[in-house]
This record gives sequence, C-alpha cells and structure tokens, in this order.
Amino acid sequence: MAKSRLNTNSLILEIIEVNPLLSSKEIHTKLDAEIGYATLKRILQKLISENLIQPSGKGKGTKYQLSQIYELMRPIDVDVYFQKEIDERLIKDRFNYSLIPEILNNVSVFTNDELNYLNNFQKIYSENISKLTDSEYRKELERWAIDLSWKSSQIEGNTYSLLETERLLKEKETASGKTKEEAIMLLNHKDALDFILQNPSYIEPLTVSAIEDIHSILIKDLNVARNIRKRRVGISGTNYKPLDNEYQIREALQDMCDLINNQENVFSKALLALVLLSYIQAFADGNKRTSRIIANAILMNNNFSPISFRTVDSIDYKKAMLLFYEQNNLSAFKKIFINQFEFAVRTYF
Repeated sequence: MAKSRLNTNSLILEIIEVNPLLSSKEIHTKLDAEIGYATLKRILQKLISENLIQPSGKGKGTKYQLSQIYELMRPIDVDVYFQKEIDERLIKDRFNYSLIPEILNNVSVFTNDELNYLNNFQKIYSENISKLTDSEYRKELERWAIDLSWKSSQIEGNTYSLLETERLLKEKETASGKTKEEAIMLLNHKDALDFILQNPSYIEPLTVSAIEDIHSILIKDLNVARNIRKRRVGISGTNYKPLDNEYQIREALQDMCDLINNQENVFSKALLALVLLSYIQAFADGNKRTSRIIANAILMNNNFSPISFRTVDSIDYKKAMLLFYEQNNLSAFKKIFINQFEFAVRTYF
C-alpha cells in the first residue's frame, strides 16, 4: 500500500514537472482515472505540506507547480537510482554554491508530519531519562558511545566487531588480526565523544574552529592532515567533485555554520550538520566521522537523544550520502535520520 501511494505521488509530481501550472482537474485527466478526484485533492494538499509543490491562484482557478525545493525533498527510490553505473547517472558533479546560503536557508528540511513524529519520540526520551539515576544514565551513555564509535568506524571500513570495540574502549585490549590504525580510529571516537560530553556547549554556536578541533581529535595519529585541505580530493563511488580551493572551502563551512546557527529546530540543525559537513568535504579524510560527532553534539547540547546509527547498513548510509552529493536530495538521508532517532530512543536510556 505504501509503495502504491509513493508511485502515485511520484506520477503526480512527474505530470506537474512536465506540465507546470495545471489545475487539479487537468492533473486528474492526465492520471487517466488512476485515482478518484477527491483522493487527488488530498494528495495535492499533502504534497503542498511537504514543500514539493506550490499552488497559485484561488478556488477553481488554482494551478500547481513544483516548488523551488522540489529537488531537495522529492522522493527518490535509491535502489532504482543506483541501478545505473557511476558514469551513466546524470548528476550535479560540482559543488552547488546556492545550496547552503539560498536554498537551504529558505526551507524547512523536515515536514510537519516528520517533526511531529520526531518530537513524539523526543518526549519519550525526556520522560525516560527523568526516571534514571546519574549512574544509570552514565551506563546508558557509555553503551551508546560504544555503539556509535563502532558503527561510525565501520562505515569507514573498520573491521572491528561490536564486541571487540567494547573490549578495546573499556579495557584497552586490541583485537588480534586487526591493524593498529583501526584501534586508533575507535579510540579517537571515544576521545572525541568524551570531549563533547565534558564540553557540551563547545559547538553552540557552531564555528569553523570548533569543527576543526573535533576533526583533529578524530584523526590523531592516523597520518591524516589536520585543518582545511589545500588540495583536490576525490570521493569513491561518485563523479561529484567537491571544492578544491581552501578559501572557498572555508567560506562554505562558514555559510554552513551560519545556516545551522540560525535554525530554530534542533533536528534540522543536526541533519544539516550530518549532510553538509560530508558534502563540503573540508578535510582530506574524516569528514563523515566529524559530521556524526558534531550532529550528536548538537542533539545532546539541547538535551535531545543522541544517535548511534547502530542498525544502519553501511552501504545504505553511503548511498544516501551519494544521493545528496549527486542530486542534492535529502529524501534517503532523512529516512535514515528519523529511523535512527526512533531506534535510539527505543534502545538507550
């Protein structure tokens, strides 16, 4: 049923994209009795609330067209998208200069329904932690930190298991057959999380220097250059090419900080940090790791549940990120964020 609704919505959006400024009657005619007229009207209102289309005119004279942020929010089937090989996909292969200061600065990245869903789980989280003793809370926090360190490292190719990660972080016991660098990556995650927990307001407001500091902790002793990169970098699995000028990178980071600091909604702040730090690729390595720590720092500084990403498939995470690189589309990554926030509330604390 959900798949059928998604297909119908996509068909309506395709009709409007090809034929802008159609009336609801005209859209219904082109649907060729796919659904009833009353159902179409409900779907159109839903698409308006999701910022995918915008109406003009009033009453029977109302016409519909795609919104300015349609590309950002439109539903994309990730499996279908990645059926095409890297050189077959039509993508935005350069950094989109208008994305941060113009497009994202004038939209809500979550729909009202999505925010209501997230806020309901935040209420559950607040109620849960109000009943915990300090020691119980610290125990759950430690469990979350181990899970996040493990999953965040696994996404980057680390082969430590969750149990091996727990042993390393609790007892400093390395796993046999693993590289020294893998252990360092995990221990650096623990150090970065400890720093955030000890300095909860360090990223409020978010600054470029604070981001650089967190990155420095994460890449310590990993033979990765500190601070903003000064040369070109490639990204595996995509033809998207990030900025390669140090000053433009710093400007993009500052724009991102301004955008996040001006957001009123905490969920929006965290999601934007997750995707934009990765999109800008400010560092030679460690961008996604830094984004996950910063996003969690934002959540925790505002007394929101942190996210471990424990049940995310690493390939699904990378595909969602590549979709944002190539199409500036948030749909897949928003699903990951919402699902993982729900998982965190149900699992920890």
